[in-house]
Amino acid sequence: MTLAQMMTAVEITAPGGPEVLKSTTRAVPMPGPSEILIEVAYAGVNRPDALQRAGAYKAPPGASDLPGLECSGRVAALGPDVAGWQVGDPVCALLPGGGYAEYVVTPAAHALPVPMGVSLRDAACLPETCFTVWSNIVMRGGLKAGERFLVHGGSSGIGTTAIQIASALGARVFATAGSAEKCAACADLGATAINYREQDFVELLRAEGGADLVLDMVGGSYIARNIKAMADDGRMVFIAFLESPKAEINFAQIMLRRLTITGSTLRPQSDAAKAEIAAQLRDRVWPMIDAGKLRVIHDSEYPLADAAAAHARMESNAHIGKIVLKVR
Repeated sequence: MTLAQMMTAVEITAPGGPEVLKSTTRAVPMPGPSEILIEVAYAGVNRPDALQRAGAYKAPPGASDLPGLECSGRVAALGPDVAGWQVGDPVCALLPGGGYAEYVVTPAAHALPVPMGVSLRDAACLPETCFTVWSNIVMRGGLKAGERFLVHGGSSGIGTTAIQIASALGARVFATAGSAEKCAACADLGATAINYREQDFVELLRAEGGADLVLDMVGGSYIARNIKAMADDGRMVFIAFLESPKAEINFAQIMLRRLTITGSTLRPQSDAAKAEIAAQLRDRVWPMIDAGKLRVIHDSEYPLADAAAAHARMESNAHIGKIVLKVR
């Protein structure tokens, strides 16, 4: 196929609010060794995009300065040494950056086939959340069938994915959310929903025996409360700090109750680490999608040129599930 030399993209013109996202024209990137070029259909919108836009989350060395950490589309070109993909294949992929554009390159090992029966729109919502959830609740957190699992932000893209994957693994899921509508969405996915404005998740979890695993993206005041809510030998995994990365806690509880506290961020990890996560998703999570145990909870769709509106929607915290940009 003949590739365009130039493409439309959305760039961050300066650190700031959603209004700093502006349309621009860039050269189409070319895939290097072990990379593929994707003709983007949809791009997922995620919290790290907003952090990057605000100047709080720099792109790693060598990555595109354009925002966008996941997309769906079709393979447009193959770099040297790429096997397993052909031009024209439908694909969704985790990206090092650059998803807010008509074309993007990514390591071929970070791409996954679009599951059967899943639209390109929904496929764009899978990589970032599935990579994050699986690597943290299973590979890092060791979640097992029969355990009690607590996820905060249950109605977010991460939360709705975590509820479904944990349920498919046989865990008993508890999820916090901040409104009746959001709690209903969590309950519909199989979680015991906790309205944190009206209920104390610590009391509820302690009455149930404590959480064996906590997935937290809030931090701050939640850190000490999470520890109180955990079962002995429990684990807590951090993936973000929407409130604060700082807290005062009693470390004696960590020792006496044999608790484990860990965390990770996805973007700075090595290509090899991300490739291993992708391989496990293909083997363990994609069959969940095929079996109807995991589906995308879609909030809204915006044209690429309206990326600022998509960011404003996300930062309003009114959304339930994933927000996407339609690129073509």
